[in-house]
Order: sequence, then structure tokens, then C-alpha cells
Amino acid sequence: MDDFGQGPAGVMSDQPTRLDGPRSGPASGGAAKQLIVLLHGLGADGNDLISLAPILDQVLPDAAFVSPHAPFPCDMAPFGRQWFSLQERSPEAMYAGAERARGSLVAFLEQELAQHGLGPRQLALVGFSQGTMMSLHTALRMTEPVAAIVGFSGLLIAPERLKDDIAVRPPVLLVHGSADEVVPALSMPAAELALSELSVPVKSLLCPGLGHSIDEEGLRAGLRFLMEGFSAAAPGGPEATARDSGPPSSS
Repeated sequence: MDDFGQGPAGVMSDQPTRLDGPRSGPASGGAAKQLIVLLHGLGADGNDLISLAPILDQVLPDAAFVSPHAPFPCDMAPFGRQWFSLQERSPEAMYAGAERARGSLVAFLEQELAQHGLGPRQLALVGFSQGTMMSLHTALRMTEPVAAIVGFSGLLIAPERLKDDIAVRPPVLLVHGSADEVVPALSMPAAELALSELSVPVKSLLCPGLGHSIDEEGLRAGLRFLMEGFSAAAPGGPEATARDSGPPSSS
């Protein structure tokens, strides 16, 4: 988006913008067979994670990538975007903020899938930090499960609310650095436990010594997980109903 949420005379608006952002692929040059949506963290924008596309498309050449700019200007910096404010970090405030952004994100996902002629089972969400929070918050409440969620350096918002809200159980991979100075590493096992208790298939990877970032080990694990998710969702793969309601797995 060009206006990035600015109202008349450049005044910042508190209304969410219609989502858009940089795109890439498919590297094969043909029609997209999968869609990977990359959700950035607080204070960044869609240009931050689209840089992952040239790495991921080496193994997923038929995937289209899009990295939307979050719907609000960042209220903690003079630049960048946010999915919701983190000035108030209570579970209630974060839940309300994520709910406010969820409608825009769902509309964007539906629009992108329609443009490519794909369904939710050909969609994967890859998030970083606040983008991970939105990936989990949104995908678990959709009407159909996506192929996979890969979440780097994030957390599960208001897990106590998820029991009443959860609608589908797509496979989830959580990756976190043990030295994360922004989102504590303990957020990962807490999210993993909450998801497992709700029968969401979840795996996790702790990267020793890594801060608030994505390293090569985590990226490799994420790529494998995406490949497995798309393979399971493809015709001839395991039955989606079994995957959605089956026992959780963890590592």
C-alpha cells in the first residue's frame, strides 16, 4: 500500500489498511500450486520477510510468496508497521488487538487464494515474532485448516481463550532462540503445551544461543515442515480429517 494507513494531510489513521505487500514466484514460471504468506514482526514491513522467498523457492519452485505489510503504523517507532499495539501487553489487550487485525488478514488470505485458484490446504503461514502471533491466532480460527504454520520467535496469544475459539487444527512448527532477548524462549514450550492440550499437531525446535532472529538451522527445519505439510495436504496424501483431529506430535 502506498498510503500505509495515513489519512488526510498525512495524519496517521487508526483504521486498518487493506493489506498488500511484495510478492515473489513461482520460481518455476508456471501457475502457483502452493501459496506461502510471510508475516513480519513489529516495526518491520513486508519487505523484511520476502527475502526468504529466494531460499524457500529452491525447494518449493511452484510456490507463490507474498509478504503483506501489517495494517497499522507502528506506535512505538517513527517507521514500520504493526499488527497490533504492544504498548499494553496484557493477554486481554493482545487478544483484542489480534482480533482487530484478524479480519483484515483473513480477507487478504481469501483474496490471494482466489487469485491463484487455490484452497486453504495449499496455503502455509510463516511468521516471525508478532507475525507468528498473528499466524497462530488467525489460522486456528479459520473455517478450513491450512497446510502448515511455521512460527519463529513468537508466542501464543491468550491460550486460555483458544479452547473456546479453536475451529481447526493445522500442523504447527515453533522455532525459538534460547537467547531471545525480545520474546522469551519459555514462550515456546508454553505455546507447545497449550496447543498439544487442544490436540493441535505441534513440533518445536530450540536454537541454542540464538537471539531474536532466524538462523540456518531453523530455516531448514521450517522448509522441511512446509514440504511435509504441503505433501500431506496434496491429493493422495494422508486424510486431512485424520491429520486435523489426530494425536499431537512433538519433538
